[in-house]
Amino acid sequence: MHKRVLVCQSRSCLAKGSAEVLAAFLAGSTPDISISASECQGQCHLGATVRVLPDEVWYCRVKSQDVAGIAHQHLQQGHPVERLLHPRLHPRYTNSAPTEFGS
Repeated sequence: MHKRVLVCQSRSCLAKGSAEVLAAFLAGSTPDISISASECQGQCHLGATVRVLPDEVWYCRVKSQDVAGIAHQHLQQGHPVERLLHPRLHPRYTNSAPTEFGS
């Protein structure tokens, strides 16, 4: 199934580098994966936020240097990058994902 990557470009995420994250995804994009900017996804406190559809995988605190890992491990191999998963939306990974107060 066709994957779609949404990179938040709202004010809070922009302040945390989401424009660079979007640019990194676009620079390495492949024809079978749609990369696009999104409006606020409601996760401002853990931005920059990246959402992968139809998987419903939410990444938080994504930096441009994380994009290659997400592209390779998740988009190509189908395995989410656990350390970047949103802890509230993916609670089974809370031991490996950053918390609001950690990393």
